[in-house]
Amino acid sequence: MTTIFGVPSAVLFGQLLLGLVNGAFYAMLSLGLAVIFGMMNIVNFAHGAQYMMGAMLAWLLLNFLGVGYWWALILAPMAVGLGGVVLERFLLRRLYGLDHLYGMLLTFGLALMVQGALGNWFGSSGQPYAIPAELTGGRNLGFMFLPNYRAWVLVASLVVCLGTWYVIERTRLGAYLRAATENPVLVQAFGIRVPRMIMLTYGAGVALAALAGALAAPVYQVSPSMGADLLIVVFAVVVIGGMGSIMGSIVTGFLVGLIEGVTKAYYPELSGTVVFVVMAVVLMLRPAGLFGAKLDGAGGHQEATEAPRSSSPRAHIVLALAAIMAVAPLVVYPGFMMKAMIFALFACAFNLIAGYGRLVSFGHAMFLGSAGYVCGHAAKVWALTPELAILTGTATAALLGLVSGWLAIRRSGIYFAMVTLAFAQMIYFVALQAPFTGGENGLQGVPRGMLFGLIDLSKPVNLYVFVTVIFLAGFVLIMRLVDSPFGQVLRAISNHEARAQSLGFETDRYKCLAFTLSAALAGLAGSTKAIVTQIATLTDAHWSMSGEVLLMTFLGGVGTPLGPVIGAFVVVAMQNYLAGVGQWVAVIHGLIFAVCVLAFRRGIVGEVSAWWHHRGSRGSGAVPSTGQAVPGK
Repeated sequence: MTTIFGVPSAVLFGQLLLGLVNGAFYAMLSLGLAVIFGMMNIVNFAHGAQYMMGAMLAWLLLNFLGVGYWWALILAPMAVGLGGVVLERFLLRRLYGLDHLYGMLLTFGLALMVQGALGNWFGSSGQPYAIPAELTGGRNLGFMFLPNYRAWVLVASLVVCLGTWYVIERTRLGAYLRAATENPVLVQAFGIRVPRMIMLTYGAGVALAALAGALAAPVYQVSPSMGADLLIVVFAVVVIGGMGSIMGSIVTGFLVGLIEGVTKAYYPELSGTVVFVVMAVVLMLRPAGLFGAKLDGAGGHQEATEAPRSSSPRAHIVLALAAIMAVAPLVVYPGFMMKAMIFALFACAFNLIAGYGRLVSFGHAMFLGSAGYVCGHAAKVWALTPELAILTGTATAALLGLVSGWLAIRRSGIYFAMVTLAFAQMIYFVALQAPFTGGENGLQGVPRGMLFGLIDLSKPVNLYVFVTVIFLAGFVLIMRLVDSPFGQVLRAISNHEARAQSLGFETDRYKCLAFTLSAALAGLAGSTKAIVTQIATLTDAHWSMSGEVLLMTFLGGVGTPLGPVIGAFVVVAMQNYLAGVGQWVAVIHGLIFAVCVLAFRRGIVGEVSAWWHHRGSRGSGAVPSTGQAVPGK
């Protein structure tokens, strides 16, 4: 048998074929994302769920109504596309003119709701979808065997992708669409109904995702989670090609599929992460992607999300928190309180850059997870005392934050978020493959040890006091940073970076320092969690953990001192007390995301504070200030 660089040729060509098929789905999905972002400036995080819905509808049509594959290719995309039209008309349209972070959060919440509801009804196991009789079998090409259905997928994907490109780039309709994104008022003045055009564009992008799902049903098993992790890869494809670039999405989709195929043949363990390595390299060399022409979509007018600043001394807040933590074990299970305090510290660390620096990271889980692994290894294998193990984990997170921050802060908006996600996925790969992490089983049996060689942390009271002190110390440090001259400069940079630069501030240095401090505090939370729970797992390093800290921060109130704390307690309480309802927890999380974005973008603390200040200003006759911050820009 012939080999190519040590790999049998049949194996290599087989993996290349599989990579091309995966690339076909990447291309179609990224094409839909690119259409939606390029025409609407919406980062559609529901795209994976809409892909899954296409496959699910095809399966339901076959098994419950007897509707075959060919009709499903028409009916499933039409149904999901119609749902997208309704979604745009009644929900997404309310977010136009705001920072595109809000559209991302809303669609992320909707995706959680759809996946949770279908997971509760359908179950987690996948279901097969039979290949149509006309496409069974295959052809022997001599150097490899080519299944007919996979050949059909490649041809269908190329036709759909190139047809979409032609419509957008070479027809009058496409010209209207492009003009409407640049100057909608002028286009509407010529009698073109821009809102309807935008609505149908979103529906078409969603239908492309559903079509990809229907095509994928016979290749992969149909399940509610089939689009979750795939979406992250597709986002990477879109960013590599260039946000909004139609041809970039098509070319990059197939290219990434081929790269994955080659990697799977020579180094299978890296195949799930190589796309993020490529994304990080591309964004370092070409900030707008391979085919991109602009770094960020126009955000339009921004809306305030930070509550009016409280005039009460910070000491009162800290004392109140200390009093609550002291009496809480009398009425609440201490284990819940410790978990909530750890995640509250994690959320406060995230809020330092998202609320005060407007740097929304999608990769903050890498600091929580990596610090937990290093701390657990230091305590278990190196036999370090708890305080030294925690310092080791925190220092690791800080170093990781310095390196990733130095590279990421050169970008802004969605590009910054995706660079941090790329680094996080690489860290997740290391956590999955490194021998000291325990892989999918996690690093178990982490000893709590003797704090300073004197205090036994195996005693519940000592452990609770220890966690409370760490949480309060981290909270106080963040408050001091926010109120310091450094915090004032950070706010000035987030409000108007060019003006801050004109005043002589090295803005990149301040942002990198803020990111490093945030990473260190997230690492402190992760290290403490490893000691308390005596285990470090992949869950803490997974990208979904970054989504959870987003939920905590925005639910409580981004840019407010107490917002992340309250948001973390609410989310942990839901996870703890609603565990019995299964997948409905994800539905509730998604509903909270949607309500936060649509009804109260300032979060619980932000809305209460705004109401209180408005009430006070009415009583005194003063006019309340509206100069507030918006994250994600």
